[in-house]
Amino acid sequence: MAAIEWEDAFCGEGASCYRIGVDGEDNSYIALSGHEDTYLTDTREALRQLIRDIKAGKADHLLAE
Repeated sequence: MAAIEWEDAFCGEGASCYRIGVDGEDNSYIALSGHEDTYLTDTREALRQLIRDIKAGKADHLLAE
């Protein structure tokens, strides 16, 4: 298994922080900061599509109060 290169954490105010990482084998990872040994993994293309969809507003309903 290739080493995971983690990005700096994405944090909300008073919330848990998420970290996103990739490896040299075209895999992507999402984990809570401080718990990088327990992660969700998929392909790098799946991560690209997730980011595209979030930017397009397809997850906005999850932020509604």
